[in-house]
Amino acid sequence: MDRRAFLATLPLLLGACSPAHRMTVGSKNFTEQLILGEMLAQLIESVTREPVDRRLYLAGTYICHQALLAGRIDLYVEYTGTALAAVLKQRAASDHRQVYEEVKDEYLRRFGLQVFPPLGFDNSFAIVMRGDDAARMNITKLSQLAPFSPKLRMGVGYEFLERRDGYDGLVSAYGLRFAATPRVMDLGLLYRALENRQVDLIAGANTDGLIAALHLAVLADDRRYFPPYDAVPIVRDDTLRRHPAVRSALDRLTGRISVDDMRSMNYAVDGEKRDAAQVAHEFLVGRRLISNNG
Repeated sequence: MDRRAFLATLPLLLGACSPAHRMTVGSKNFTEQLILGEMLAQLIESVTREPVDRRLYLAGTYICHQALLAGRIDLYVEYTGTALAAVLKQRAASDHRQVYEEVKDEYLRRFGLQVFPPLGFDNSFAIVMRGDDAARMNITKLSQLAPFSPKLRMGVGYEFLERRDGYDGLVSAYGLRFAATPRVMDLGLLYRALENRQVDLIAGANTDGLIAALHLAVLADDRRYFPPYDAVPIVRDDTLRRHPAVRSALDRLTGRISVDDMRSMNYAVDGEKRDAAQVAHEFLVGRRLISNNG
């Protein structure tokens, strides 16, 4: 065979010698996603007895979605409200089931992606106060906050001021009149500012690990201002055809992770500096979703 003929056939030879496609789990670039990515990978490895690659910490929604479409990853966990607003560019409704069904139908129709049922928790925005303040004011829900708001200082992340489901809509929906504009700071500083009484309430996330650790109170969104952000696995359709056991593996997780579970796991990694893979493993073993040896 001459050199030109050899080069022409080289891609075919390499393809024939390459290993079979291995499943790859992705995640976004924050602690909760790292834990969930590990959880999916370990569960699939346990059920299929096949190794799973990890491509975790892939920045945000857009990068993960494009990686999924391009086949660089096979699955990751998304949030229904984010999928509807950021990917599908639709206005989110307040009904969990409605949002889930629209995302499920549109992802399959537009992208050939399967959206699995929710894992059991909603990671929406959460308005958080110190627990002792909430008890003293007898506040448990956002509709009770308006009379106290002129004396309260709020802290928010940069993005919360710009989002459609952010600050302006919140104060309008609940008739809040804060004495000053909110303090804007990095998300990692919000809880420290609340604990140190630099602010009186913050816009956090529903599954933040420090909520329980610092004995904070989440005010109920009783007017359903924030859209649902139910965590759902999203999987390439061709992956499910090649690896049908993945469906039964993911079905085990449906409805199994509560808000308190996720807060606890997030705190174990962020607050106690534990390894995310070990935290995910302990949860799966504790719920008898996998055996202790994998």
